[in-house]
Amino acid sequence: VQLQASGGGLVQAGGSLRLSCVASGRTFLTMGWFRQAPGKEREWVSTIRSSGTSTHYADSVKGRFTISKDNIKNTMYLQMNSLKPEDTAVYYCAAGERRIILSAINRADMYTDWGQGTLVTVSS
Repeated sequence: VQLQASGGGLVQAGGSLRLSCVASGRTFLTMGWFRQAPGKEREWVSTIRSSGTSTHYADSVKGRFTISKDNIKNTMYLQMNSLKPEDTAVYYCAAGERRIILSAINRADMYTDWGQGTLVTVSS
């Protein structure tokens, strides 16, 4: 099983980036994005259910980021708009074989598989 994240880069504040995460090997009921800024703990960003119709966001990104899935391509996306310097971090895609209850979707230990991370740098 592999999760391959891509799409990171350097962007100015106010700009946009789209991250992708290709999943191979098996089907996941829950997928999400986390991020880790230098010197900080890993932080939950967003989660999407396998159907693609149920999405959840951290307050810090709500209204600016959009998570989506293409089940045919087995790919999850994170469209990031209105980026801020505080969004600078390594972004990780994560997936779980089981459905994660709503109260636990922000817990990294609930996800069984992780991608390698992609660096997003937002300059001011």
